[in-house]
Formats: sequence, structure tokens, C-alpha cells
Amino acid sequence: MNRESVVFAISGMMFGLLVGWILGTQQGTVVMPVSASATQSAQSPATPAAPPLDVQRAADLERQANQEPANASVRVDLGNLYFDAERYDLATSWYEAALQIDPKDVNASTDLAVSYYSQNQIDRALEQFDRSLAIDPTHTKTLLNQGIVRAFGKQDLVGATESWEHLVAIAPNSPEAARAKEALAAVQANHAATAPAGGGGGADR
Repeated sequence: MNRESVVFAISGMMFGLLVGWILGTQQGTVVMPVSASATQSAQSPATPAAPPLDVQRAADLERQANQEPANASVRVDLGNLYFDAERYDLATSWYEAALQIDPKDVNASTDLAVSYYSQNQIDRALEQFDRSLAIDPTHTKTLLNQGIVRAFGKQDLVGATESWEHLVAIAPNSPEAARAKEALAAVQANHAATAPAGGGGGADR
């Protein structure tokens, strides 16, 4: 999995389901937080399964990490390896270890947040995204992920829209902005479709 697009593993079906999800919330349907595993299980059968863990590679990297206690990069590599195998608990531990050494690694910080989200630790994920944005306020992957977790983890569509609109404003031609535009278009289309006839003049919430 490409680390720069790690969010796509989580968001693959979400944008396709966004309109129905919004409609369900507006009709009072109870919506549970969506974990990565739940999302992936709903994807098309053509979607490839997570690769099996490369046990030898993991052992080699862990040996290197033990020999090099100040090496943040090898710990990130371990986090990536375990994340790709959907071993999110182990990925979390190694990203946290990497950030203890290099707390300014924005990619590791955001990958840690996604790992929290993948374990349904919604608030921890959002807190970690805030830390990522404190490091780099323009980090596109963080903003896209933040919107996804706000929408699907907290049912906060207003907050999600804020994240995605900011992303589009600062990096309109990025791959992450393309995903954000899809989500925003779905939000806007559904808002128009469900607006009361004649425009009752009420303020948007």
C-alpha cells in the first residue's frame, strides 16, 4: 500500500455510500461508526484482500529496531508493514515508537491516527490529526482523513465539510482534493435533494 494514499484503503467505498448515509441520518436512522474492517468487508468482491504479513521482513525490521534504538525510520517501516497486513494494534505501537523519536514526522502521525480509527478509537484519531496539522497545517492526507473520520466516526457532517473544503482550497489539484470534491459533491447533491420545497427560509444547521 502506498503510504501517501493510505486513506484510500479506508475511503474506497465510503464516497459511494455517502449520499445514502447522509439520507439515513436525516431520516433519523441510527448510524454506527464505520471501522476500516467494516468498510472493506462491504467492498466489491474484486477488491483485493490485505496482503499477508511478511513474517521474515517483520522479524528483520524488529531486530534492526532493537539494535538501533534511535532509528525512527525503521519503526515507521514496521508500522507500515503491520498496517498493510491490517494488524492495526501492532502498527499503532510502532508508529507511536517512531514519534517518540521524531515527533515532527507528520506522515507517521497521520498514519497513527488512521490506525486508531481502524480500531474504532475515534476521539484518539481526531486528536492525532490535530497534532499532525499542528506540524503541517497544509498536509493534504491529514485533512482528507480528518473529514472522513468526522463524517463516519462522529457523524459530524459540518466538520467534515470544513475539512474537505479547506483541503480543496489549499491543494485543489492534489489526489486528496479529488476525493474531497467527490464527497462534497455528494453532500451538496443530497442537501439539494432533501431541502424542503419552496425553501422554508430556515438556517442550515
